[in-house]
Amino acid sequence: MTGKKLWLIVLIMVSSALLLSGDVVEEIVAIVNGDVITLSEYREQFNSMVKMLRAQLSGEQYFKEYERLKESLLDMMITDLLLLQKAREQNLNVKEQLKATIERIKEDNHISSDEELIRAMAAQGIDYNVWVKELEENLLRQAVIYMEVDRTIALDDAEIVSYYKKKPEEFVVPPEYRIKALYLASATNPEYQLEEKRKTISEKLMNGVAFEELVAEFSEGPKENGGDLGFFKKGELEKAIEEAVEKLKPGEVSPWIQARNGWYLVKLEEKKESYQKTFDQARQEIEQKLYMQKREQKINEYVKKLKEESYIKILNPNPLNL
Repeated sequence: MTGKKLWLIVLIMVSSALLLSGDVVEEIVAIVNGDVITLSEYREQFNSMVKMLRAQLSGEQYFKEYERLKESLLDMMITDLLLLQKAREQNLNVKEQLKATIERIKEDNHISSDEELIRAMAAQGIDYNVWVKELEENLLRQAVIYMEVDRTIALDDAEIVSYYKKKPEEFVVPPEYRIKALYLASATNPEYQLEEKRKTISEKLMNGVAFEELVAEFSEGPKENGGDLGFFKKGELEKAIEEAVEKLKPGEVSPWIQARNGWYLVKLEEKKESYQKTFDQARQEIEQKLYMQKREQKINEYVKKLKEESYIKILNPNPLNL
């Protein structure tokens, strides 16, 4: 997932933490019209987002998005609050959507009653009432985006055709290869045993033993359907294997291929040639791409307008002091 897409999803889908009781005295991070964002809210949201990032990303990508989070979270929380304020100003009601969403969640998870859902959430440390309130607020924000942005987006045939003509390379379908593989693992076989096994298998193959029989007898990888691994598009296979497969005709078996984790014999079962999608084949993909581009632009414009029309005062621009 790219950084831009991740933050667009966060903007629309991630709800702010619930406001604390007015009786609790604590630091205010920002004032947004008649509401405030507190330090405890900010920290709760930050910790929740970090947890989400850890579940989705790793390594350099995680640290990159972590830094982006530190820089952008307060602005996102302000945007969330502005959208919620606008929903309340417009008296939007999402009770039926809320009910339908909860029923769908229960159905998808094979839960028969609200009581069972409450118990399941409690077992995971989730307060059901808090969750329902946050879900409702998410739906309210989405309703605002739909009213102010989504239903204003229109595409015409001319721009769809123009995109197809300008970027034909985006609609080239790469070749696909359906392969069967016989695999010998380097980690579990000493080199001398690997050499002996490769020699034995090669001799049997030359003597007419079916590839599928050799897979059943010797392979240390999948053996179902003669080691059938299904279809792979160009670029999805390890480079050494792909280079060998590209030289094969359907029905042919490759020489031994040394890959990162072992040795392979590969049989090409079927090849689908690369082709250019027609306009009709590509139309839905183009429409989706253009729609999302316009949607992102219009959301940014709408949020900017909301901020310009609102009273926003940031009292602590670095709440975590990191």
